[in-house]
Amino acid sequence: MRRRLRALLPNLGLRSRLLALGVLGLVVGFALGGALLLGALGWTLQRSVDDEALRTADAVALLATEDALPDPLPVAGGQLRVQVIDGQGRIRAASIDADRLVPMLGADQLRAGQRQRLVVDGRRVGLTGPVRVVAVPAGTPDEPLTVLVAKSMSDVRHSLHVVRNLLLVGFPLLVAGLAVVAWRVVGATLRPVEALRSGAAEITGRAGAERLPVPAGRDEIQRLAVTLNDMLDRLAASRDRQRAFVADAAHELRSPVTNMRTELEVARRLGAGTDWPAVAENLLADTERLSRLVADLLLLARLDEQAARPDGSAPHAVGPVELGELLRGVAERYPSPPLRHEPPPGPLWTEGDPGELRRVLVNLVENGLRHAHGEVRLAVTGPHTGPPVPRQRAGSAYHLVTVTDDGPGIPAADRERVFARFTRLDDARARDAGGAGLGLAIVRELVRRAGGAVELADAAPGTAAPGLRVTVRLPALADPDVD
Repeated sequence: MRRRLRALLPNLGLRSRLLALGVLGLVVGFALGGALLLGALGWTLQRSVDDEALRTADAVALLATEDALPDPLPVAGGQLRVQVIDGQGRIRAASIDADRLVPMLGADQLRAGQRQRLVVDGRRVGLTGPVRVVAVPAGTPDEPLTVLVAKSMSDVRHSLHVVRNLLLVGFPLLVAGLAVVAWRVVGATLRPVEALRSGAAEITGRAGAERLPVPAGRDEIQRLAVTLNDMLDRLAASRDRQRAFVADAAHELRSPVTNMRTELEVARRLGAGTDWPAVAENLLADTERLSRLVADLLLLARLDEQAARPDGSAPHAVGPVELGELLRGVAERYPSPPLRHEPPPGPLWTEGDPGELRRVLVNLVENGLRHAHGEVRLAVTGPHTGPPVPRQRAGSAYHLVTVTDDGPGIPAADRERVFARFTRLDDARARDAGGAGLGLAIVRELVRRAGGAVELADAAPGTAAPGLRVTVRLPALADPDVD
């Protein structure tokens, strides 16, 4: 039976499965309840019969003890038969309709001096059906007697038969009615789920807002719809970012490729008059720009993939990094001036990926050199304490790495926008001087991975060329060489 149910239920819909399980539960519950009801009713009626018979037997036993037995014995109701027998099984007194020759219980059924309750065949006492017989000791020790009282069980059997028939007829009707109600209720409950399914089936991924219908009730389905809509919003935002990223990347990749093709076509048409060293130099510049762009795109793709992992990160080299040495290594790559390096008074340690932190400094220095009028200053100070940044506790120590230039600066309204990918201000759009708009985006992602934050501010507020100060806050680490 279980195997058949398991094989049948998966082929049914959710509504049918819920109804089948509910009806099965009702049938089992009603069956157990009906059996319990019949058992309790039978026990109650049986006890009432015993109580009536025992009351009559006790009354007759009292008369026998006082040697005041009338003959015939008076009893109430036509369903009682009373006999008083002695130790030899002879009938000493009986009710008017009781047998005066044959006792209701044989000598082998009686236990001297004990109260008994037995069920015997009604034909033995002149009644139909089973009969309940109680035996109560009476008389004196010298002359022991036993009072036998019999009562027909036909009323009890009739009552149980009526109740059983009512249950057999009423329970199926009740189960059928409840099944109809449950079918309607389950259907109304699952209607919002069907609306969600239909709405999800209509979503095609096209542009524009796509949302699922939210039920009016504040229940689990309403919360599910809200959660699914939030997920759709996140997916739509991610899709829009991906499309914009792909479009911008395609545009940026197409520009150097187009320039290279144009130069080669012009050189081929000029023939012998082509200045091939100049062409080679231009092609090399475009190739370097294309190489940097591809490297930046691969790095951002890797960072996005690691951020999408459940733990938000991926295994990478993390260890103590001495910022003074790191800044000195970066400064040696550029001439001084225009880059001026201010070494710290002592070692300043942080924790992170040395390669990623070096990439942060290189991007910031190159951005400063690209826009500076005179010089770029690179410095680190610390440790400091103050308001926490993400992944740091309140009061934690941190170091400040600053890259300052004396260029035109960035307006306050654009300081958050420049961290977006492929964002370049108007003065940075030249092919030779400007980048692809990925440097600061990479800086922010790498600094976040190191547990820090990056901020932009004016280097000289209120002047014609306020410059730009980029501040990178990194968590401070104790000197690993000091125990």
